[in-house]
Amino acid sequence: MMLCGCSKIKKEKVNNPLAKESETLYVRKLDLSDDFIKGADVSSVISLENSGVKFYGWDGEECDIFKTLAESGINYIRVRVWNDPYTSYGEGYGGGNNDIDKAVEIGKRATKYGMKLLVDFHYSDFWADPSKQMVPKAWKTMEIEEKGQALYEFTKESLTTLKKEGIDVGMVQLGNETNGKMCGETTWVNIAYLMKQGSKAVREILPKAKIAVHFANPESGNYANYASKLDYYSLDYDVFASSYYPYWHGTLENLIEQLDGITETYGKEVMVAETSYAYTIEDTDFNGNTIGEGGAYVKNYPFTVQGQANCLVDTMEAVSKMKKGLGVFYWEPAWITVGTTSFDQNSLLWEEFGSGWASSYARAYDPNDAGKYYGGSAVDNQALFGPDGHPLESLKVFNLVNTGNPVEVKPDAIMDTHMDFDINGDIVLPEEVNAVMTDNSYRTVKVTWLDADIEAMKAGGIAKYVVHGTAEGQEALLYV
Repeated sequence: MMLCGCSKIKKEKVNNPLAKESETLYVRKLDLSDDFIKGADVSSVISLENSGVKFYGWDGEECDIFKTLAESGINYIRVRVWNDPYTSYGEGYGGGNNDIDKAVEIGKRATKYGMKLLVDFHYSDFWADPSKQMVPKAWKTMEIEEKGQALYEFTKESLTTLKKEGIDVGMVQLGNETNGKMCGETTWVNIAYLMKQGSKAVREILPKAKIAVHFANPESGNYANYASKLDYYSLDYDVFASSYYPYWHGTLENLIEQLDGITETYGKEVMVAETSYAYTIEDTDFNGNTIGEGGAYVKNYPFTVQGQANCLVDTMEAVSKMKKGLGVFYWEPAWITVGTTSFDQNSLLWEEFGSGWASSYARAYDPNDAGKYYGGSAVDNQALFGPDGHPLESLKVFNLVNTGNPVEVKPDAIMDTHMDFDINGDIVLPEEVNAVMTDNSYRTVKVTWLDADIEAMKAGGIAKYVVHGTAEGQEALLYV
């Protein structure tokens, strides 16, 4: 029997003991509410699977990734929705080619395994972020009132489709990282007007769903201003969401201060809509990564699986300390390489299935960015799955924070050592080096230098040298 004209999705219970235990991952227990959001944005997953990517479960067998995510403690899936990410000939722009049909497929699989869906409307045909908020092709010539009506209808039709399919939509996001821009508009009166049309559609179709707005750069101190604009224009919404990438977005203490300020002033719930951290510096898909060697970014944790886990635990703990913190979404934990043979092989897949961040076809819409720099995944080294599709131990964090996993604390990474010497004096190498431990504390450990040639360094004159060693079974580097 059908209810309300909605399809019924047969739900499956998930309980895998293997996803709740780890012999190697140190995780401290957090005091989280039962409904704390432990979310994942896997918007690219359909395009990845179409490109031949296979995902595996904790038993090593091929498995629906949504089942693995649910078993690992994920309770919410976020999916971006673009209006029309295709050329007039049907060629996808890439980045998952995330139209409403992809959202339906992802939503069905999420609902099947008991996870709610956050629908992230970008109100663009391709990527929307603080640097660009492009208007959809079909709305390009519209004045603000007509554009508002089109946005309302698009939102309403999309949500109606999701509702009819029986998908459990728990939250809807009005725009993506809308730092003073959205859908081609750059004035707050117009931005708020468009958001109000989206909000109206959500309340009509999914009155129980939470409505979220989303901003980036908490370190800028602009959140109070953004919230005051939305309040001034009387926007009806529930959640003020922030991106938080620790490389660029300041401290967690500042994040708490910024979001608690929104709650104290306007009573809004808050959350982190996007976060991630690298577990390796290596690239696996022949396309450069956002986080790699060098670069102007903060590295508060080692680029290890444990470092990635510690970053996620700290972020969840920070949100749980907020006055009305709802939870955290990890951004694209499944966006791994589509192949490990060559750039050329991967490029064919990125182009055909949209499994790279952008295809060459995107130049029709975004000639100055995606059209020039199209390619593969820039975040494969920040995934919670390895390049072979098997889950990393860090994915278990979403379960383990409930109980804690206090395994023996060991060195996780050896910090580089830098020393200067007077060439005419004694050169004495250190007997100990600093190590970052699995609980993110710091200790000194014994080191053995393997290729230290003191006489050669003294004879070489003023220069820079690298000495290699081992400490606790790991590589140690001394820069002299």
